Amino acid sequence: MDSTTVTALDGTRLHVGVHGDGPDVVVLSGGPGCVHYLEADDLAPQGFRAWFPEPRGVGRSGGGPHTMAQAVDDLEEVRNAAGIERWTVLGHSWGSDLAVRYALDHPESVAQVIGIAGHGLHKDRTWSAQYESGKATDPAPDIAWSAEVHASLQASFLDWIHEPGLWRKLADSPVPMTFLAAGADIRPSWPLAQLGALVPDARFETVPDVPHDFWHTHPQLWREVVTAACRPTT
Repeated sequence: MDSTTVTALDGTRLHVGVHGDGPDVVVLSGGPGCVHYLEADDLAPQGFRAWFPEPRGVGRSGGGPHTMAQAVDDLEEVRNAAGIERWTVLGHSWGSDLAVRYALDHPESVAQVIGIAGHGLHKDRTWSAQYESGKATDPAPDIAWSAEVHASLQASFLDWIHEPGLWRKLADSPVPMTFLAAGADIRPSWPLAQLGALVPDARFETVPDVPHDFWHTHPQLWREVVTAACRPTT
């Protein structure tokens, strides 16, 4: 894994891992506020040049608590610094939700969205109850994270999903989107299925018998899944 540093417009230095050659894919990890746990050679999609930007305020990136709008601006800074016209945006968990936000804000920059085991654009008590009931038995890797960054991005997420025009933007989005649920995830998949039904050029599928963090429990399968998902369908 190679790496580079991108300096954002406000002077914040952002760590970005880089792996492989081919069409460009930016990979977004979850949390929010986690270090980039997907930044590993054996997890990167094969046949692509994969970019792994570590969110500001965590790990090797500078900065601190910020909004989703700032997170999207940081991705644009990385894309521009790399001289990339359009790229695939692949996100896991929270990264899936951020990928959707990025595609709505900058459709001209996004070739397609691949969202894996995302939360979905909601704040639903029944979803949360099912998630909480399964936490004790859910295999969870030990990942470093920032509570302050997590809190600021969660607050920004709630502001975003309350925007009156959000669902209209989703229904009008020209960006192809693929949403993949993990079959053994304790998180209900219906919000991803809804996105798959709403976005015009979107699909929803399930990866059977794997937990939320199957990048950790089934790394070879993860690589196969993300590689297949990133390949153009036409």
